[in-house]
Amino acid sequence: MSNRDEQAGLILLVEDNRQIAEMVGEFLERRGYSVDYAADGVSGLHLAVSNSYDVIVLDLMLPGMDGLDVCRKLRKDGKKSTPVLMLTARDTLEDKLVGLEAGADDYLVKPFEVRELEARLRALIRRDRRQVSSEVLTVGDMTLDTATLRLTRGGQELTVSPIGLKLLAILMRESPRVVSRRDIEREIWGDTLPDSDTLRSHLYNLRRVIDKPFDRPLLHTIHSAGYRLADLDSEVAASQTA
Repeated sequence: MSNRDEQAGLILLVEDNRQIAEMVGEFLERRGYSVDYAADGVSGLHLAVSNSYDVIVLDLMLPGMDGLDVCRKLRKDGKKSTPVLMLTARDTLEDKLVGLEAGADDYLVKPFEVRELEARLRALIRRDRRQVSSEVLTVGDMTLDTATLRLTRGGQELTVSPIGLKLLAILMRESPRVVSRRDIEREIWGDTLPDSDTLRSHLYNLRRVIDKPFDRPLLHTIHSAGYRLADLDSEVAASQTA
């Protein structure tokens, strides 16, 4: 769409409940969004891979292919980084972790208010449209190229979610300083802050990728202060030689 930047956004809605789909679709169109629609996972994945959307609103329970498989295939096979807002009736931390690990950027528990849905969409669109300066960030043996979004540690290429990459960029730019939870949340989600589990879930999944397979951790939780990325061994060695 040539006038896309002048519109609120182009949304793909993948939802098999016709009543919910009509309610969400009509509301978003009245608010200036353009909405494509799919009622099953296979059709939704085809549209998601074939087109460029600002956000994909993806139901978890879908016929043909569930939302988790759609999200995994979108990230792994389709190589798409389009923000995904997952709709789910499951609200346990474990369910949220599974969704985020599959590649979802945010989630909303049913039943929900359409105004909150729109607020989450706006936050994801703002984040995704923000200009990203081209820079190579390095902490210890981990490097992130913000232009290509290529992440490596010890020469090994790593794959993390779009939110995970954003988290890393924030912490790597500030390393070795501590960044507060509030500052991280506002940088990623703006004024529409997620529930208390969202950031913790993303950090948990991030640690599984960037720290767990390696000998020493780089991501550290500072109690009552926030988080920081730092190579503590290098810091100790530097202090001893100073």
